[in-house]
Amino acid sequence: MPLPLLFSVRNMNLLSDSRRIFHWFMATLTVVGSTILLVSTGVNSTTAGMVFLVLVVWCASQAGIWTSLYAAVLFATSFDFFFLPPTHTFRIDGIQQWVALISFLASCVVAGRLAERARRKTQEAEQRREDVERLYTLSQEMMLYEDAAGLMAEMPSMIHRIFALDGVVLYSRDEDHFFSSTSDLPMSIQASLSSVSMGLSPTQALLGEITAMPLVMGMRPVGALGWRPAILSREIATAVTAQAAIAMTRAVAIEASARLEAAREGERLRTALIDSITHELRTPLTSISGYVETLLDHEALSPVAREFLSTILKNASRMNRLTEDLLTMARVESQESELHPAAARADQLVRDAVAAMRGMVQDEEAELEIGATTPVAVLADTDSMLQVLGNLIENGIKYGRARSAAQSRVIVSAREVSEPPDSVEFSVRDFGQGIASEHLERIFERFYRVDKARSRESGGTGLGLSIARHMVESQGGTIRAESELNAGSNFLVTLPKAHTPV
Repeated sequence: MPLPLLFSVRNMNLLSDSRRIFHWFMATLTVVGSTILLVSTGVNSTTAGMVFLVLVVWCASQAGIWTSLYAAVLFATSFDFFFLPPTHTFRIDGIQQWVALISFLASCVVAGRLAERARRKTQEAEQRREDVERLYTLSQEMMLYEDAAGLMAEMPSMIHRIFALDGVVLYSRDEDHFFSSTSDLPMSIQASLSSVSMGLSPTQALLGEITAMPLVMGMRPVGALGWRPAILSREIATAVTAQAAIAMTRAVAIEASARLEAAREGERLRTALIDSITHELRTPLTSISGYVETLLDHEALSPVAREFLSTILKNASRMNRLTEDLLTMARVESQESELHPAAARADQLVRDAVAAMRGMVQDEEAELEIGATTPVAVLADTDSMLQVLGNLIENGIKYGRARSAAQSRVIVSAREVSEPPDSVEFSVRDFGQGIASEHLERIFERFYRVDKARSRESGGTGLGLSIARHMVESQGGTIRAESELNAGSNFLVTLPKAHTPV
């Protein structure tokens, strides 16, 4: 047993013995004093018996049943010696005196037991009132903490102080950490507290006479609480551990909610900032492009000036594309742009996407083909899917030119697949240089580009594939890439099949 705890237990035992001796001394003094007073006043035996009986009841109500029985024996002896004839002797003559003495003793015992029971009930009621007040105080102090770390650090000291305990230790399973109100608790109880937190035993006496109970929220164990000495009743201990578990779970939930709200607010601020910046950039970029195009229409420009103006126009167009992609990315990530998937024909989506891209590129730049396409209904947001397919086709045109080819070749198709079940798969395939395997997992990240120099020359922003991924996933689909160096790449978009005919 730890030395501080040993001293504490010995002090408590000494205090209890001293109190018991004091009660017996006071009972003896009461018997002697009351006897002298009654003898000096010359009262009769009936009056003396009534006074003695009242004093026995008073002793029982103040000091307990054993002190009252001790006082009853002394009072009976005094009653026999001073008030039952023949007086001043312990000899009892006649049945009447025996009946009187036995009746007096029986009355003292019964009255003492009744008084002791009433005293115990009063103490229990007072103890319950104090326990309720302490539980209320504990709950109020716990409610002040909204951070889990601060609550768990202070909880042992709260329980220690409010319930007047010698020591309290708390174990948190989520944090896997111990919190103690005193430094002299043995470290060897940690393993025991951990086992108690698993709910292996509802209560357990640990090393150092520490009583422990698990902290359970619903069916999930959240930790364990240990205390000494074992003065808490089972009902109060259960209430304390329940309050501790609720407070810990509440603090953790508040922290998680605050972090989530902070993340949402940060996302809203980021979206608002990007939206503001892109809108502010769009107007001057449009003006720059317009003025440059006007200047390029003049035939009197020197070749050097025309080259410089063409470079300015190219970079202005690239910045304008970047601002548009940033705005789209911010809206997609913040779910500001709501998507409305509906039944649509997969073959029609392919034809519309290819037709739109054919109008944007020259025939000598790319060869766009529609591959084997199944007229199957797909659950998709038409506008966003046209943008996704457009981004993938544009990507294939930029990077799909083989070393020996003068133009890019891109094949777009759609078909029903069985894995995952009831799905439609769109394919955008090119025959360019391909993508190395170490890049395939990262090409859908924002601003990630495999060939930065080539992307810069072609005007790429590094956001097209990331936007496509977010749009596809927002509709419950997936997007992935398959590629082989010097053989081309194949981008595959899978969306749920629509069971409504179109």
